[in-house]
Amino acid sequence: MSKFKNDLINQFEIDQFSLGFLLGILIGEGHFGGDGKQPQITLRMHVRHEQIFQWLVKIVPGSKLYGPYHHSDRNYYQWIVRGEPLRKVLVPLLNKTTFKYLDPYNYARFLKMVNQYKINLG
Repeated sequence: MSKFKNDLINQFEIDQFSLGFLLGILIGEGHFGGDGKQPQITLRMHVRHEQIFQWLVKIVPGSKLYGPYHHSDRNYYQWIVRGEPLRKVLVPLLNKTTFKYLDPYNYARFLKMVNQYKINLG
């Protein structure tokens, strides 16, 4: 892992409100999975939510925003977290929240990704 990535991970900070907001968005709209080779958390929402996506890119170092995409009547952005930011920052952070108590169904999906890709829960 490069020094740049280490610096991003070491500098990661999030306030409690932002963490709760992030968790809520991921519970309501997120996908926990991967492509068979690497895990990822994906969030896809309408372009009207662009400010939220820009905020996500700022608060989750190393995350990426793709789009806007325009397919038929759908206009959306896609935010993805993979690699070290997912493994070293987001997964351990989400696991320390009340996620498993608030939404056992989605927490099970999260754990399936964690187990399938052998991610350390921190």
